[in-house]
Amino acid sequence: MIAGYIISIFVLLGMSGFFSGSETALTAASRARMHQLEKDGDKRAETVNRLISNRENLIGAILLGNNLVNILASVLATSLFTSLFGPGGVALVLATGVMTILVLVFAEVLPKTYAITRPDTMAMSVARPISGLVWAVAWIVKLIQFVVTITLKILGLGAPAELVTAEQEIRGAIDLHASEGGVGAEDRLRLVGALDLKELTVEDVMIHRKNIRMLNADTEPRQLVTKALASPHTRLPLYRGEKEEIVGILHAKDLLRAALPLGGDLSALDLDSILRKPWFVPETTPVQDQLDAFLQKRSHFALVVDEYGELQGLITLEDILEEIVGHIHDEHDVAVQGVRPQPNGSVNVDGWVPIRDLNRATGWNLPDEEAVTVAGLVIHEAQTIPEPGQSFVFHGYRFNILRRQRNQVTGLNISEAETA
Repeated sequence: MIAGYIISIFVLLGMSGFFSGSETALTAASRARMHQLEKDGDKRAETVNRLISNRENLIGAILLGNNLVNILASVLATSLFTSLFGPGGVALVLATGVMTILVLVFAEVLPKTYAITRPDTMAMSVARPISGLVWAVAWIVKLIQFVVTITLKILGLGAPAELVTAEQEIRGAIDLHASEGGVGAEDRLRLVGALDLKELTVEDVMIHRKNIRMLNADTEPRQLVTKALASPHTRLPLYRGEKEEIVGILHAKDLLRAALPLGGDLSALDLDSILRKPWFVPETTPVQDQLDAFLQKRSHFALVVDEYGELQGLITLEDILEEIVGHIHDEHDVAVQGVRPQPNGSVNVDGWVPIRDLNRATGWNLPDEEAVTVAGLVIHEAQTIPEPGQSFVFHGYRFNILRRQRNQVTGLNISEAETA
């Protein structure tokens, strides 16, 4: 009799441990890995995905089974100790104490610790029996869920919480693995940069018109060819009269094809026949849309205009790719001295440097919602055009104004502000 009680109690504790471990494994299993394994034809992973796709039924069935065996084990333990010590407080105290220790150690902590260290493997191992349990008690779980839903509505707690979007989940996973050292800083920037594309507009990543290398279409042909070949760029905007009046885009290959047959007589060069039609895009165009347009048109170069049609800058396919992979340098690139680290830990920055580029170079987190360039950020926060020698503290950083030309802040020294 006593042996039967003891065996039954330990069998029920084993079942309770199975339910506890299964709950932990199935809720902690990697959905991404299960999805990939299912695509590869793994039937166990398919069962896991089917179970976790309806978490309410899964958790309800497991909790029903777990509570059932725990309560039954406690009843048997109480009967066992009553038969040994007689009815009274001693039997109840012993039954409560012993079952608490046994359930806590062998039915909760041990199986859950095992499951959390190998969730994917265990989830696939328990998927079939748990799937059978879910099917068998589905009608009971539905009844319990109905009672729970009514109770929550009565208490005013029926509104579901806002779901986390797939993008937020991916960002969270990237940041988590980066903080744990599983993802390097450069890899994190590339992954987050790809997600940031749809939040950026062309204005955020374009080269400002003040930094565009242009050529005057009325320049003497030989001099024009010399300047074009001396440029590090293969595509150059050409203007006539005002720099706003772009008449075409000169490609270095087109220029060489036209100049080569002429020998050394470049005076006969027909410039207008080799110019490519300029492509103008609004500055409010989302970067993702511009990337798609570049790929569709098989063109890598566009001029950016504002709502009045005024030239604001230019954007290339390389500019967009650099938002993902960082700066792409080739043998013809000119080193940009926009960001210059100083021995004391501060950084000298030219005013036109984009905030995103500065953040990439330094690992800082300056906001870029209200301004594109560093100078623009200072002017926005200070609500004035500062003078050289002035100093401001914004967002945890100190901005010392070094140079100003007319109404433009052209040089700054930035350092992390000392905390009090």
